[in-house]
Amino acid sequence: MSLTNASPADAAAAAKSASHVLATLSADARNEALTAIHAGLAAARDDILAANARDLESAKKAAADGKLSQSLVSRLDLGRKGKWEDMLQGILDVRDLDDPVGKVTLRTRLDDGLDLERVTCPIGVLLIIFEARPEVIANIAALAIKSGNAAILKGGKESTESFVAIARVISAALDRTRVPNDAIQLVTTRDVIPQLLALDNQIDLVIPRGSNDLVRYIKNNTRIPVLGHADGLCAIYLEPSADPAMAAEVIVDSKTNYPAACNALETLLVHEAALATHLPTVAAALAAKGVDLRCDAPSKAALAGVPDLTIADATEQDYSTEFLSLTLAVKTVPSLADAVAHINTHGSHHTDCILTSSAENAEQFMAAVDSSGVYWNASTRFADGTRYGFGTEVGISTNKIHSRGPVGLEGLMIYKYKIRGHGQVAASYGAGEGKKQFLHQRLPLE
Repeated sequence: MSLTNASPADAAAAAKSASHVLATLSADARNEALTAIHAGLAAARDDILAANARDLESAKKAAADGKLSQSLVSRLDLGRKGKWEDMLQGILDVRDLDDPVGKVTLRTRLDDGLDLERVTCPIGVLLIIFEARPEVIANIAALAIKSGNAAILKGGKESTESFVAIARVISAALDRTRVPNDAIQLVTTRDVIPQLLALDNQIDLVIPRGSNDLVRYIKNNTRIPVLGHADGLCAIYLEPSADPAMAAEVIVDSKTNYPAACNALETLLVHEAALATHLPTVAAALAAKGVDLRCDAPSKAALAGVPDLTIADATEQDYSTEFLSLTLAVKTVPSLADAVAHINTHGSHHTDCILTSSAENAEQFMAAVDSSGVYWNASTRFADGTRYGFGTEVGISTNKIHSRGPVGLEGLMIYKYKIRGHGQVAASYGAGEGKKQFLHQRLPLE
């Protein structure tokens, strides 16, 4: 990884050249680079966490002055709840996954001596623009190198010291491997995002990691394909057939395990028949974790006898708000169809869940909800590349093409078609006298 203050065009050109080399390296060479990165970061733990602590101190002051959101401060902390250990383990997990490059996914015999293959290959050059989240550098570096992609990273100023400390370690590690240093670049020049977004001839995919405003800005200001999501408006629909204790546990975890995450619960939809039987238990469990509720009239009335709740009247805007805090919107619905309609209208197509004992209703919900993740009796917090077994992730996509949900190695691959022949020409094939016919014979992949 090179720390570069080069012009955006020069940085992108260097990354493009490096991507051509990286795509030809063996799996062993790419895995050796990940081993070296892991060892370097582990050895530099104290220095990196000290740099992160300086960033965190400055960020907390900025938040106190109203210049930075508390959710961004939370995402900045590398020492929070084992984040450092998870970051390092993610590198090894990615290293130990099967090589995604060069997998044959289709083989067809077009004619005798004329075989077609479809083979996985890297996308090329990735541009990752992110706020806070210093672990993103290690995550992206691991996934990019393993998948044969080059990556240009541009981080926010709130975590500059963390970024620089991590980048220097990765750069030194790559110098001892066959992976070109320019394959992973951290751009340190200020105010260059517009220029980077204009380089559609050099950069193949943009992955934003940050606020709603950042993602929307990127989507509106580039011709480069964008992989990501703007909001994490996750909902849970609670049916009366659900086990009350299970429902309370799943809802509390979804909301409070990490409220600033994009896969945290923001809206609880309660079937009207579950208001009296389930909602008081759920609300009490949420209140014990410090959650404030914003309720519609029926749900508020159902909670009138529950002590120690903090309840406000919900507005329509609350059902389209990503709170990223210990605030939860609650709405009553008369049916599964109404719950689905609400989610598809107000949600962000991220991750949504149904709590029910009815397999039929669960399957109907999961088929009808238009989201990248749909769950039955499981916390929305499972929407994560590490938890899916991807090693780590470059982000979560709500796109309708290519990759959806947590994006790991598979989401960073495309494919190319290869034909091996013996001098055949297309003019020899077709309808009419003397023309040859294609065999189109499917062949085994192995």
